[in-house]
Amino acid sequence: MNIELDPIDLKIIALLKQDSRLTNKEIGQRVHRTGQAVGARIAQLMDAGVIKNYTIAVQYRHKQFIHLHLNEQRSFEEIENLVKQYEQIDECFKVMGNACYMIVCHFEPAELNAFIEVLSKWCRYSVALLHKAIHEGFFSNIISR
Repeated sequence: MNIELDPIDLKIIALLKQDSRLTNKEIGQRVHRTGQAVGARIAQLMDAGVIKNYTIAVQYRHKQFIHLHLNEQRSFEEIENLVKQYEQIDECFKVMGNACYMIVCHFEPAELNAFIEVLSKWCRYSVALLHKAIHEGFFSNIISR
């Protein structure tokens, strides 16, 4: 289902991204709508796949961004199966550009070394360690239309 987002929808989404515990009534007060109208809009946004789920943001001590560069076509399936086995992997994207995949993860240093050793069997990689968050929520704030 394709949906056009109006300014009210965008404001509701922004409020939920800030605090997904807000009630429909509280959101309604901020967007000048009834709680019932807000609930209907949220249901519509969920049905359309704009709102995928409600979650929390965890502040991990370590955060890494790993770019994978695969050499062989058969490695794609192996890598996709591998990343599903690690609870430390927050997100994995198949990307276009300099890399084949980008992984966002939160390994402790020793765990990261072990993971990298496993990865090195299938691909080349580059690892960037988070130094400072400038604008958090970057990946989860992308809205697909």
